[in-house]
Amino acid sequence: MSMITAATWVPRGHAAQFPTKYVFDGDEYERIAKLAKLQLEDAQEDLEEAKAGAKKGKESQNGEGTSKVSQVQSTDDIDNDLKEYDLDHYDSDDDTKKEDPDSGVPMGMFAGIKSLAYHTSNAEDPYITLQDDDPDAEEEDREELQILPTDNLILAARIEDEVAHLEVYVYEDEGDNLYVHHDIMLPAIPLAVEWLDFTVNRTGGGTSNGRGDTGNFVAVGTMDPDIEIWDLDIVDCMYPNAVLGQRAEAGAELDKAKRKKKKKKSKKANEEWHVDAVLSLAANRQHRNLLASASADATIKLWDLNTTRCAKSYSYHTDKVCSVAWNPKESTALLSGSYDRTVVAADMRAPNAKAPRWGVESDVESVRWDPHDSNFFYISTEAGIIHYHDARLSPTDLSKTKPLWTLQAHNESISTFDINPIIPGYLVTGSTDKEVKLWNIQSTGPSMVVSRNLGVGKVFATSFAPDDEVGFRLAVAGSKGDVQVWDTSTNAAVRRIFAERIRGGVGVAGEQVKERVVSVVDVESESDEGEEPGSDDSGGVGLNGGEDEWMD
Repeated sequence: MSMITAATWVPRGHAAQFPTKYVFDGDEYERIAKLAKLQLEDAQEDLEEAKAGAKKGKESQNGEGTSKVSQVQSTDDIDNDLKEYDLDHYDSDDDTKKEDPDSGVPMGMFAGIKSLAYHTSNAEDPYITLQDDDPDAEEEDREELQILPTDNLILAARIEDEVAHLEVYVYEDEGDNLYVHHDIMLPAIPLAVEWLDFTVNRTGGGTSNGRGDTGNFVAVGTMDPDIEIWDLDIVDCMYPNAVLGQRAEAGAELDKAKRKKKKKKSKKANEEWHVDAVLSLAANRQHRNLLASASADATIKLWDLNTTRCAKSYSYHTDKVCSVAWNPKESTALLSGSYDRTVVAADMRAPNAKAPRWGVESDVESVRWDPHDSNFFYISTEAGIIHYHDARLSPTDLSKTKPLWTLQAHNESISTFDINPIIPGYLVTGSTDKEVKLWNIQSTGPSMVVSRNLGVGKVFATSFAPDDEVGFRLAVAGSKGDVQVWDTSTNAAVRRIFAERIRGGVGVAGEQVKERVVSVVDVESESDEGEEPGSDDSGGVGLNGGEDEWMD
């Protein structure tokens, strides 16, 4: 099974032209060792709780005269299974660790690793006799990683056979090319992806790109309560550059982390970190060091990326908070939607003030401000309805909520929607009914332009490109694990309605153009099955569809 759960674009010009390979040096070892040590402590604590629970259950069964002891593994068996790992001594000094009886070498997960020698290049390592001295090969590897200023990146969160990772795609618009540049392993099912243009410094100091605080990072929210931040300009990185949440304590003194560790076991919301899945992320584009997160623990957290700590926690909702969005003009106004069927527009500077609140008919799926008029916002719901509100007209009572208009866009849940940041009045909705629909929003209300089943399965991600040159490009992904980029300007109905709303237009509105959808194609399977009608041989990129195949 493979599916894409979330996707977003990276604007042109932000990625490093030549991303660097990950370097494992002494400083990086120290950082990873701290993370690993804290995780081992948590695992040991879980084990001790399990043993205590098993012992308590055994005593209870004996007291009741039952014979269910065989259903629970005995404490002795657990101890025997774990003896080889020597968890009781894993954090001891080298002279007190258990030694291998044959070699006398300390045993343990990281035993002896401090004795490893690090060399800046293979040429300095005396044990490497076959040196890689081919400059052409190095240059070829460098060119393979090159990202041009005219390229866009697309970040797609994938779960495949219970393995979670983030795929970094390169989209070359002029060459109709889409391919995976590199990927990042994730600890749990990813639920939210947010691009950051602010550099989060690694432990050990310094930035990876030499561009001051301007960076190319991604924040990922998963089923775990921690938020991971990764540098997109580093390939094959092993651990995130920063973690927002309980695991961030690994960067502090370990004894301090031990004192706070007990809090992790509680699912009760607190002021410092999330205790349940992170469902949504929103980067503040004016105050670039601020990141908002929404969680299943019913709280919203505001993170300072300078310190990687929670600056403030908010409790506006009584159920899971599934979506947050910053106002494009009022930089401190945050919109949030929840499974409690309410939407709140709050000023983050006044956490104790009564925030305007609106009600909807079913669970909120997503919220968005109108990028072309910051006084208005959109809500999508589980019932397949889009609500459009004026933020200046908040009801005195939830039962009196009155949107400017509502749209029954789908018969099933609207799992994703987006408003084009370049072209006014251009809306896309995606649903679990597998349909992607494009809408024309006018002062009189919305009207559908075109509906498509792009073959991605249940639609979980729809995102318009952020740059003028590719303003009509739409990234779509879903339950089948495919990422597709649809050039919607090649659709006749879209050209007819929106051609004049973008600077320079998109050619003649009535001109006949073959409809274009670019996706990654399995080249080997395609060659085995034979070339299909409507496909091409442009380096593993399929151009699917055409105006004669679909009805507008």
